[in-house]
Amino acid sequence: MAKNLPWRKAIEKVLEVEQGSMHYKDIAEKVVSEGLRTTIGATPAASVNSAINTSIREEGDDSPFQGVGKGEYILKKKAGGLKKASNSSIATGSESRSEVETPSSVISSFGMYWRRDRILWVSKPRVLGMQQIGAEHVDFNEQNGIYLLYDSREVIYVGRTTDRPLGRRLFEHTVDRLSTRWDRFSWFGLLPVSEKGKLGPLDGSFEASKIIPAFEAILIEALEPRQNRKRGDDLSAVEYFQKEDPEIDIRNKKALLAAAIEGLAP
Repeated sequence: MAKNLPWRKAIEKVLEVEQGSMHYKDIAEKVVSEGLRTTIGATPAASVNSAINTSIREEGDDSPFQGVGKGEYILKKKAGGLKKASNSSIATGSESRSEVETPSSVISSFGMYWRRDRILWVSKPRVLGMQQIGAEHVDFNEQNGIYLLYDSREVIYVGRTTDRPLGRRLFEHTVDRLSTRWDRFSWFGLLPVSEKGKLGPLDGSFEASKIIPAFEAILIEALEPRQNRKRGDDLSAVEYFQKEDPEIDIRNKKALLAAAIEGLAP
């Protein structure tokens, strides 16, 4: 199996054997599971989406990729009778790319129902997550946005991180009046994540037309209200899955070893 192919070659290899189109997130998972790259960074799905969009935008008709739906792509030579909605529905060198999914300029990332006990709580905790299995972890301690605290699956508190970042705000809730009332949390962040897993600066060009649908989608995703018949369609951020702070496992092993030694003492 080829190792560490360029993103473009790896994407083409995945789509070559696929019967139909694939979402860029599924393409990223295939690249990782099939070992087509040994280094995938912290944002493999975003890297796939960027590589495809760049090819379509810069190469136009010469690009091997064709968009066939929101975030869905196929190789042109395999597209066959697939019908394009219109000339503007496929990304070209112009700005008309209605069928090509691009990251939201408001919410860049989020985490759902993360466990409180997977974080080592200090004043500046590591809030670790990864985009998919095999990706490098990202520390969201300094993320800005909104968060929700849960008692099991019931939302008991909604807060925001403006003057103090996510990690600090969550730490405060481990020592304030809510300290014994929550065991999970969700968060929605505005700061973008680089391929190297670093948080970038906040985009200052937000528009109400983007913010309002985004926050509506956030509430639908987080609260899952019964009367909403669909999920948050306007939430184009990438979900991250929580990674436990490795220091916790080290401390647990040390505690077990100490207990075992104590048990052997006469």
